Amino acid sequence: MNFDWWTLAIQTVNVLVLVWLLQRFFWRPIAAMIEKRRADAASLLAEAAAKREQATAALADAERERNELVQRQDLAVAAAQAAAENARTAILATARQEAEAAVAAARVAIDKERVAVESEWAERAGALALQISQQLVSRLDGASIQGAFLNGVLDQIGKLPESTRQAVAAQHATLELISAVPIELAEQPRYGELIARAFGQPGAIITYRADAELIAGLELHGAHLIISNSWRADLARIHFNLADANQP
Repeated sequence: MNFDWWTLAIQTVNVLVLVWLLQRFFWRPIAAMIEKRRADAASLLAEAAAKREQATAALADAERERNELVQRQDLAVAAAQAAAENARTAILATARQEAEAAVAAARVAIDKERVAVESEWAERAGALALQISQQLVSRLDGASIQGAFLNGVLDQIGKLPESTRQAVAAQHATLELISAVPIELAEQPRYGELIARAFGQPGAIITYRADAELIAGLELHGAHLIISNSWRADLARIHFNLADANQP
């Protein structure tokens, strides 16, 4: 086999020309187009990444706003519940105060009515006792009743402090003996002597006066002295005790 160097050389030149042509008119445009496509793809990827970051940020903002909204809603609900509870508490407190005030007013009214009724019945009882006592007195012996009341007056004089009896005796004061019915003239000296002796003041001046309002009994009046032993005084004392017992 004969080897033709010229043929080899021509073919080599043809290959080099072909390579140059391919590099000049094919590989460079292809490479440029590939580079452009790569650059475009990189730009698209970068843009997509930026949009993804924006979307992530927007999603985070949305999530944050949602959380804030939920928190505001929770706060609003809690505030509304607190306001409702405060209003309920205030309403209940007001209702309780009004109920307590109404109960207190009712109790005061009931107490007043009770006191008025008891006072009225006490007055009626006093009037009835006065009528009964007057009827009893009208059926009893006046002299015997006065004698009994005189003993009561003498007993009260005896219970006075010694200084009081001595002061009455030293002043030689005029004493007034008041009776429910007039004391008979024949009895007046005896009454006066017994009273003067009880004070240790013989010859004391005693005047006499009748007062039917005593009902029965005697009262001895001096300048600074009153000794009462009468049904009027007893009834007044009973009436006072009843009225005092009825006080709330």
